[in-house]
Amino acid sequence: MTATDHSVGLGIPGLRTGTELVPALGEGETQSAKDFSSDQEVRWCPGCGDYAVLKAVQSFLPDLGLRRENIVFISGIGCSSRFPYYLDTYGMHSIHGRATAIASGLAIAREDLSTWVVTGDGDALSIGGNHLIHALRRNVNMTILLFNNRIYGLTKGQYSPTSEAGKITKSTPMGSVDHPFNPVSLALGAEATFVARTVDSDRKHLTAVLAAAAAHRGTSLVEIYQNCPIFNDGAFDDLKGADTKADAIIPLEHGQPIRFGVEGSKGLVRDTATGGVKVVEVGDGAGQTPVGELLVHDAHADDPTTAFAISRLTDAGVLHQSPIGIFRQVSRPTYDDQARAQVVTASEAVTGDASDRLASLIGGGDTWTVV
Repeated sequence: MTATDHSVGLGIPGLRTGTELVPALGEGETQSAKDFSSDQEVRWCPGCGDYAVLKAVQSFLPDLGLRRENIVFISGIGCSSRFPYYLDTYGMHSIHGRATAIASGLAIAREDLSTWVVTGDGDALSIGGNHLIHALRRNVNMTILLFNNRIYGLTKGQYSPTSEAGKITKSTPMGSVDHPFNPVSLALGAEATFVARTVDSDRKHLTAVLAAAAAHRGTSLVEIYQNCPIFNDGAFDDLKGADTKADAIIPLEHGQPIRFGVEGSKGLVRDTATGGVKVVEVGDGAGQTPVGELLVHDAHADDPTTAFAISRLTDAGVLHQSPIGIFRQVSRPTYDDQARAQVVTASEAVTGDASDRLASLIGGGDTWTVV
């Protein structure tokens, strides 16, 4: 299985599959989206962005070429965490904030599974924040879908770790005084090996990013901007509106100059004053920047500094403009591969029958006798 067909548009050819150890379908076997749809009634609010993501995932999973019993989705608590009910794969609706911890254990113990995590901005970044950053730094082989609607939806509209400062909610009637997380910046700061962002309503882009994330060996984090029509409707209007999205969405494509706006009228360059990046007008006129001087996106750069600078264009909860695409995709040994290798090495070093091996294990370190 490879995801190169889907990822070509993102400029990332030759991706190493993250599920290369997982048993694939036999020759001649095929699957469809219907095969991955469970018999459970889908229950989200009308207009919820989760519906679009679910359909995209169900349509994408057959492309993996894997048996359903070798795919598992683990979720935490929240609206998005109902996902396992609606997929005809193995799944677990776990506890608040602990989905990445549970998935880490599963990925280490079962290399024959393609492990996915479905979580929300509250579930992953509040009570689950510590588990998330450690999964990212360890590079456990799993794919994390972080639904970001910038609100607590399941508990009826409290502000979340990604809600903008000043947000008026049921728990912040005078406006939130919290400084919000930028999930992509957080992931890059934790040195995640694959970090991307997409939008629930852009089916083509969402599917391409999912393909690239699944093909990555290690931890893949995909932030999905997802609209909550009940408690935070319109949070991403600038990115979706016909009159605004050209100037609001900054598409990232590996190896290409970062350019956006109507007819590519804007672009990114390095900001020598701050060390970051800044938006400029593109052209050959006075005060404009030629295309040849624009920043070329490098998703494969070992140093995440530039990717982090690009992520800061969506800072402090301001979404009038937002980079969309794969920020970083690099190769690094995975925690679970290395842990399993250590187990093999330790097992090979011990000889004898089971009782001898157990005695060797118990007495293998410092021991003492109490008299």
